[in-house]
Amino acid sequence: MNSTVYVVDDDESVIAALRNLLNSEGYTIASFTSPQSFLAQPGYEMPSCLIVDINMPGTDGFDVSRILHERGYSIPTIFLTGFGTIPITVKAMKAGACEFLTKPVMPEPLLQAVSEALRSAEETMATSLENLDLTERLRSLTPREHEVLLLAVSGLLNKQIAAEMGVSEITAKVHKRRVMEKMKVRSISDLVRATERLNLFKQPNV
Repeated sequence: MNSTVYVVDDDESVIAALRNLLNSEGYTIASFTSPQSFLAQPGYEMPSCLIVDINMPGTDGFDVSRILHERGYSIPTIFLTGFGTIPITVKAMKAGACEFLTKPVMPEPLLQAVSEALRSAEETMATSLENLDLTERLRSLTPREHEVLLLAVSGLLNKQIAAEMGVSEITAKVHKRRVMEKMKVRSISDLVRATERLNLFKQPNV
């Protein structure tokens, strides 16, 4: 199965070194010298993994990871940094890092991390594609329809949704039907499962 290793680092010498190392192992590489150019891509290959520098001006590595998740992409990420402090390590783990390496990166641990990240990506590719599809359906909703979705999955009836939104019950029904059509579900229980997959209702921090 073809897979891609994305590399994002504002240091061209680092990118060159990583390209040489990964090319020598037969990996397909797509490199970017700025987070903006990487995030401007219309889509990303699957399975794939991402090697991203944490310390970049403007949009840092954590921002890149967060934005990918918001777009529905579950790409295993290897964070690189020249400053491996404990707080940064903890933040990287909370951001879902599959590995956290400090520069200068030794070849063996990096290649091991890439191998494990791509294996994980292959194993979860079906789920990742489903989540991406669900995210694209969600993003097709208008702000009004998104509001209806949240009210519907919270258990409110059409009359209650109408009251919450200050519209007629007929209007609420129309919005709800469009939500069901755009989300491609047949029942409220299916809609609830979709919102759970998308993690729309995040648990409060304890």
